[in-house]
Amino acid sequence: MPLGKTIAFLGAGNMAEALLKGLLRAHVATPDEIICADRRAERGPELTHKYGVRFTRDNLAAAREAAIVVLSVKPQAMNKLLQEIKPALDQSKLVISIAAGVPIEAIERQVGHGVRIIRTMPNTPALVGAGATALSAGEHATEADLAQARALFEAVGMAVVVDEPLLDAVTGLSGSGPAYIFLIIEALADGGVKAGLARDQAQELAAQTVLGSAKLLIETGEHPGRLKDQVTSPGGTAIAGLHTLEAGGLRTTLMNAVEAATNRSRELGKKFLEQE
Repeated sequence: MPLGKTIAFLGAGNMAEALLKGLLRAHVATPDEIICADRRAERGPELTHKYGVRFTRDNLAAAREAAIVVLSVKPQAMNKLLQEIKPALDQSKLVISIAAGVPIEAIERQVGHGVRIIRTMPNTPALVGAGATALSAGEHATEADLAQARALFEAVGMAVVVDEPLLDAVTGLSGSGPAYIFLIIEALADGGVKAGLARDQAQELAAQTVLGSAKLLIETGEHPGRLKDQVTSPGGTAIAGLHTLEAGGLRTTLMNAVEAATNRSRELGKKFLEQE
């Protein structure tokens, strides 16, 4: 459903481009309703030619015109951006942050309390319309604000609403998760090569196996353990492979990876608040 509002992306990197592409594809917004702001002048011709959206190098002007302001810069650039656009932000604006590890409280300190803020944690598969995003609403954001933000991120995948403290766990799981999966795909492909397959065939088979397995899980709604059991026959090949994975501690290692990334996200959030 169209939002019918002007959306400004402050920072026109890969994630911002993925979002605007998804919004246009899903007809949630039209090209003339989207403004991209970026310090890099070369991004202007790229985005206007590909998508027909508007482009400016003036963050403040973009924020003033938009009803929805998406903060899509790197976390280390956030303080400078917020100081720059502070004059344009009031209760009439919905501010959506996609900057990892930047708490809502830190944004409010910069722009003043009362601004409607939604913090999100998307992931890189949004670039191909298969993203997973978690959203958390600030104190002054309304249910309607949350619905608008969900529509934005559901244009590039799926979205869930969580309490803000859980966004660190989301960062550890789905935010950092693509890196774990890419490593798993690479390792599976290496195994295929060791067993005699050509590199390109092994990688293609490994990637499609991960994609197909995820799709099967999502579409059937079955427990992953049940689906695993359907693949393993008594004395067969899959159970021999699973035994090796369990002996190598794969399950524990992945759980530890999510926990470590979650803890690191918490540390970064605390550091960001300490900079204020």
